[in-house]
Amino acid sequence: MDRALGICVIGCGRAGMIHAHSFKGSVSGARLAAICDPAPDRLREAAEELGYPACYERYEGALEDPAVDAVVVVTPTDAHRDVVPAAAAAGKHVLCEKPMAASPAQCDEMIAACEAAGVKLQIGFMRRFDPGFRRMKELLDAGEAGEPTLVKSLTHGPSEPQDRMYDVSRSGGPLAEVNSHDFDTLRWLAGSEVAWVHAVGHNFRSPEVAAEYPDYYDTAACLLEFENGVLGMVEGSQYVRYGYDARAEVLGTTGHLSVGTQQANSVVLARGDGQLVEDSMPTWRTLFSAAYMEEDAAFVRCVHDGTEPEVAGHDGKMALMLVESAIRSLREGCPVRVGE
Repeated sequence: MDRALGICVIGCGRAGMIHAHSFKGSVSGARLAAICDPAPDRLREAAEELGYPACYERYEGALEDPAVDAVVVVTPTDAHRDVVPAAAAAGKHVLCEKPMAASPAQCDEMIAACEAAGVKLQIGFMRRFDPGFRRMKELLDAGEAGEPTLVKSLTHGPSEPQDRMYDVSRSGGPLAEVNSHDFDTLRWLAGSEVAWVHAVGHNFRSPEVAAEYPDYYDTAACLLEFENGVLGMVEGSQYVRYGYDARAEVLGTTGHLSVGTQQANSVVLARGDGQLVEDSMPTWRTLFSAAYMEEDAAFVRCVHDGTEPEVAGHDGKMALMLVESAIRSLREGCPVRVGE
């Protein structure tokens, strides 16, 4: 392709607008051609903010636009199984936000549709594109810490759960809402698939919903054993209040690697009462702003160069399988083999 890739962002919520602003002028080789959202007010506000690209309330209309070469799918997860195959059938390349779908079977359908149409399918695990996480992976692959023995990843989110999140049968709790990035990160760092998962969780911060939602948990810990023998740990929490927190560690045979910080900046206030005060990270949108930009740029490069995406449909499917296995382990109170 010898022209700028025309991008349509389907879904104008928080993550959708991050992608839209990237393609509006920050990503070489691409341009924001259109936006799509079924909510007229949100679509109008997004159009005003983005300088009035082509607007569609129905994704089918966007897929018929010849100026659109690729789509970024940022709809609710249960809509991915419809939007992604339709985009593929229309010849549009796809960057699909996580979670990839509602089930591994739906992931298979989406992967097959894109393969049959000959279009790219990239999944939105942006931590793989974060400068810090990428540097840690480079050092690990170079053997600077020896062979990996234990990999850890955590995500703590500050937001108060929405009502639907209390119903674990609908939301999956933080293992689904928060930790899919962590599961993908550990697969990436360990260089292996997971064999066994054992998860536990409890409700510490919302006791007022315990009677109506006895299965709800806001904090979970998960132990993993990879097929190559590496051990893993995932930690997830909702409604922590102190700020957004995402970190990872690798313990190697000869060294240790870590990435992530709770600080929003390097400013430290030394007060007269002897206290040191720092600002905590407010949101994932701040922490991973550079990662989103590079994720979008990588998607454009793979389309222009005809190469495979760094994070493919298989990665989205495997993260979902790990989430499902962890939730089953938590419910059954015992370790489970992934995929069984």
